[in-house]
Amino acid sequence: MNERNPTVTEADLHAFADGLLPPDERVRVEAWLAENPEQAEMIAAWQAQNAGIKALFAPYETSNEGDRELVLPISTSAPAATPRRLRWLSTAAASVAIFLVGAAVGHFGPPLLTPPDLRLTGIEALPRQAQSAFVVYASDVRHPVEVGADQEGHLATWLGKRMNVADLKVPSLQTLGFHLVGGRLLPINGTPGALFMYENAAGQRLTVLVGSNKENTTTSFRFASTGSVETFYWIDGRLGYAVTGEISRDMLRQVADECYKQFSS
Repeated sequence: MNERNPTVTEADLHAFADGLLPPDERVRVEAWLAENPEQAEMIAAWQAQNAGIKALFAPYETSNEGDRELVLPISTSAPAATPRRLRWLSTAAASVAIFLVGAAVGHFGPPLLTPPDLRLTGIEALPRQAQSAFVVYASDVRHPVEVGADQEGHLATWLGKRMNVADLKVPSLQTLGFHLVGGRLLPINGTPGALFMYENAAGQRLTVLVGSNKENTTTSFRFASTGSVETFYWIDGRLGYAVTGEISRDMLRQVADECYKQFSS
């Protein structure tokens, strides 16, 4: 990317995605992206991911008087922020976002974001973790999964061993128009969990998350929604399941029903 046009750097692209470039710089990057469709697709994925992260963390958003001064020049006579400073700010913002996403997906998400007396139980934490994982991975263009659909047998065996689940099933959703993209290992409530990803002909993706249930309870279907991200989830004995996507609630319910039948068989 930089070899083709050294005037557009990785930092420029991050600043563009975060809306931190001044108008003239933004026009320059827009023109460059028009000639580089692959990079434009990557930027669109970043922006979609940013929007999803903001939606997920909106309940925790707080601000205090004087916060703005933390990122403004010390005095009104100080020079305006240079492009170099803007790029530094965008890189710092990206680093913070990556940390927050890792916290949400991993073991420490609920303790970091929720006061001790309001920490979520396993069944309540499941949809939050499923939605975070969906936002992070479903928008990834190049590396959405660790193991592709062409290695489905290996995927099921590998994840089953990590989760200590004999004969872990990878649901088939072909009858509903979704084909398997692949899957990956995820930490769910501090233990190994599985994430399977699917895509339909229109390019819509959904994820099926499977994690250990320390409470050893059983529930019926439950529903959770964060912005445009919808989740159906349930617990069956020692495992919890969550189906997540930006599709109609009716279709997502059909997917959840199909997964329930296959996981229970």
